[in-house]
Amino acid sequence: MLTLFHHPFCPHSRFIRLALGELGLEARLIEERVWDRREAFLVLNPAGTTPVLVEEGYPAVPGAAVIAEYLDETHGGELGNHRLMPASPAGRVEVRRLTGWFNDKFFDEVSGPMVMERFYKRHMRIENGGGPPDTDAIRAARANIRYHLAYIGWLVRTRDWLAGEQLSYADLAAAAHLSSVDYLGDVPWSEDEAAKTWYARVKSRPSFRAILTETLPGVPASEHYANLDF
Repeated sequence: MLTLFHHPFCPHSRFIRLALGELGLEARLIEERVWDRREAFLVLNPAGTTPVLVEEGYPAVPGAAVIAEYLDETHGGELGNHRLMPASPAGRVEVRRLTGWFNDKFFDEVSGPMVMERFYKRHMRIENGGGPPDTDAIRAARANIRYHLAYIGWLVRTRDWLAGEQLSYADLAAAAHLSSVDYLGDVPWSEDEAAKTWYARVKSRPSFRAILTETLPGVPASEHYANLDF
């Protein structure tokens, strides 16, 4: 039995939930409010971040990148030619490069600040960094997303999917982070039709359904968020 400690608005958690869905794996979901610094959770992951995957008989697997590798090693072979990590070394490098781009760079520059400023801070105590949103951070994230979107558009104009000819972890990572920002209505889809078409393809997959149906108290989703055709 798999258990995933996650937060529904955490982009890294969304990435792993999409991966689990593509692998056909069910997991018990436990919502973790990382700002509470719960002792039992810190035992699983001293870094205090989501997601963390727990499988009976194995050590806790912390962090999106480590979980993705773990899932590929333990279950990836079951997908055959549709594996989320390609068979060739060059293909695997490209998937890892782009997955890292979105889990690290996009998160640092866009989805991380957006989630923190527009959602997490309203639940955090003042002494832990809570309070009013930093409008400068939000403004910077809204500016940064434009070149990330252009990069996605350039990739999918030259390939079937972000990293090559098949869906991979790279697509799931990019879509997961974009979905958190899109929930808030802050993705300028009109600026790149290729990126918009690619995202519509990914969010139309069955693995995305549960995420698109979730809403957050006090933070309504954008009008087009769950619309598969925008």
